[in-house]
Amino acid sequence: MPTERITFAGHDGSQLAARLDLPDGPVLATALFAHCFTCSKDIPAARRISARLAAMGIAVLRFDFTGLGHSEGEFANTTFTSNVEDLISAAQYLAGRNMAPALLIGHSLGGAAVLRARAGIPTVKAVVTLGAPSDPAHVSHHFEAALPQIEEDGSAEVSLGGRPFRIGKAFVDDIAKSALSSAIADLKAALLILHAPRDETVSIDNASAIFLAARHPKSFVTLDDADHLITRASDAEYAADVIAAWVSRYVKLCPPAPPPGAPEGVVRITEADPGGFMQDIQAGPNHHLVADEPASYGGTDKGMSPYGFVSAGLGACTSMTIRMYARRKGWPLTNVSVDVCHDKVHAQDAGLVNDGKVDQFRRKIRLSGPLDQEQRQRLLEIADKCPVHRTLEGSAHITTELLS
Repeated sequence: MPTERITFAGHDGSQLAARLDLPDGPVLATALFAHCFTCSKDIPAARRISARLAAMGIAVLRFDFTGLGHSEGEFANTTFTSNVEDLISAAQYLAGRNMAPALLIGHSLGGAAVLRARAGIPTVKAVVTLGAPSDPAHVSHHFEAALPQIEEDGSAEVSLGGRPFRIGKAFVDDIAKSALSSAIADLKAALLILHAPRDETVSIDNASAIFLAARHPKSFVTLDDADHLITRASDAEYAADVIAAWVSRYVKLCPPAPPPGAPEGVVRITEADPGGFMQDIQAGPNHHLVADEPASYGGTDKGMSPYGFVSAGLGACTSMTIRMYARRKGWPLTNVSVDVCHDKVHAQDAGLVNDGKVDQFRRKIRLSGPLDQEQRQRLLEIADKCPVHRTLEGSAHITTELLS
């Protein structure tokens, strides 16, 4: 997944640091990601979700709000409203590159910000919130003890997540008057709410309030026992999968024509876990799978093994070929199922004369319906004529080139 490091002007002209995660192929749509309160664009959840969307052809811009991470500006001078304005600035930057965002994703206070920013970004078709508060003022509990000093002195230094931040009175006043109910009701975009019932930072009641205030289409998916920052890799992976599956229903992903000689298009495999073996497999905008290895081989067993996919291809092609023949003949075949097992066996055990081991696929076919014995035998013969069967028995030619 290629990533561009870029900067653009925020609400006050400060240069905001951003990463634009791009697909390996054509950009089918663009998303804009807003991070959580005092976090950064590089938190694990943001990275994983961006990588997953990029694998399906959606570019993702994630940036540090003014005064945070690698962005310029003074955090003490920012407000919730300025965060919203930063988001609109980011959308305008993307539009200037002919990549106007169709999807907004916001984590925690970033979720509240995307709900408010939607009105200023007309190209957006879908909005996703993760652990978002229904009222921006909710974040004040992080520095509740400092509120009197902020009121008296105009600002105060507080510790958030073990790091010092200066919170200004303008921020406190702004979140106090930034109700979201009307913005949510008038969202004019599909809404997906992701929230953990045991979130100790932003309670699940906030998700309920957002859901009730929103109009359809809206969806609510639990993140189970994930923490507020979605720090566990498995929780971030689950959130990414849900978003990826949901967004294709509301954001039109128009794939380009397949390259010459590849009528089925390109199947793209992208490493999802450099520490293990898990792979994202994307076949066009609508089909996503995960490949992995069993735990005994150092994987996490979250997807089929490569040979499992080969076996699946053989079984699916066998079933389809049998169905096509029976349909053409008008035979009373009601159901087909195929079991496939793969193993490495000695050539002699497979009835071959060459030395060494060969791949052996054991295929068991079940045919249901009032078929006579002659029909059943003919369909068994037809199974050997399926294209994948012929490919595996033949000698496929594979060419490889190294891309820069």
